[in-house]
Amino acid sequence: MRKTQTRLGIGLALCKRLLAEDDELHLCLACRNRNKAEAVRASLLASHPTAEVTIVQVDISNLQSVFRASKELKQRFQRLDCIYLNAGIMPNPQLNIKALFFGLFSRKVIHMFSTAEGLLTQGDKITADGLQEVFETNVFGHFILIRELEPLLCHSDSPSQLIWTSSRNARKSNFSLEDFQHSKGKEPYSSSKYATDLLSVALNRNFNQQGLYSNVVCPGTALTNLTYGILPPFIWTLLMPAILLLRFFANAFTLTPYNGTEALVWLFHQKPESLNPLIKYLSATTGFGRNYIMTQKMDLDEDTAEKFYQKLLELEKHIRVTIQKTDNQAGHSGSCL
Repeated sequence: MRKTQTRLGIGLALCKRLLAEDDELHLCLACRNRNKAEAVRASLLASHPTAEVTIVQVDISNLQSVFRASKELKQRFQRLDCIYLNAGIMPNPQLNIKALFFGLFSRKVIHMFSTAEGLLTQGDKITADGLQEVFETNVFGHFILIRELEPLLCHSDSPSQLIWTSSRNARKSNFSLEDFQHSKGKEPYSSSKYATDLLSVALNRNFNQQGLYSNVVCPGTALTNLTYGILPPFIWTLLMPAILLLRFFANAFTLTPYNGTEALVWLFHQKPESLNPLIKYLSATTGFGRNYIMTQKMDLDEDTAEKFYQKLLELEKHIRVTIQKTDNQAGHSGSCL
């Protein structure tokens, strides 16, 4: 029996596909909203009554929540075979109408629609942990989760796997080691996804010998809450005939969460040690609706990945010191003389 952890969103389609192939899996749903998670769990068990589906509540944008969830998982399990790191946000997306108009009449129109390059900017804010919200949610919260779960993941006798949801929108030009939280930029989502790619490469470099492997995927443009945040559902409905036509030229339009999970499901069945850590695996759909996997060499270098990893370790150390001081102060203020 393999135990795997996933999150809701495109994760729901993923759970359904995994259970359809093997209903003896133990799925652990890591979710922020317990009520929604319970409803999903009930739905999955109704279709696959022999499956084991459990829940752990976690808000990946809140480090105290991540620490609590990690502690709970370590109490429940002795190992995890696979973690899907799928949680992510794109807050207040703004469509650049000017860039869209000029892109329509350029040679890069197919590339523009496939990657949304130059089309989207987002707002960002500071979390209670003092970090940029997109960075903490899309990157650092997951990093802390992995660090906390190392005892469950690092077993040289049998490998474990991390599968990150990245994006075709991950662009080197939007990332800077000097501003890796992207506090000074306007495309924190793209920056965070490039940071995800870097982190995955660095994790392989540092943990492969301990039996932990990491890979990144892109689900393509699937209609989920994330894409509905860019344009409302009725706009997507109006655009659908043009999108279906465009799909004959741009395979990134997977459109449904089921199609978007193609690469995620495929990776689950591979031997992680046989995969190329510098490759991004892309879910793709033809104009006739056939799903398949594409590969793309990531535009990064391992030295930059390692430097970013070291910066995350430094930030982790700072965060832990701050939390310890806060806990000590709370203990002193609650004591009686």
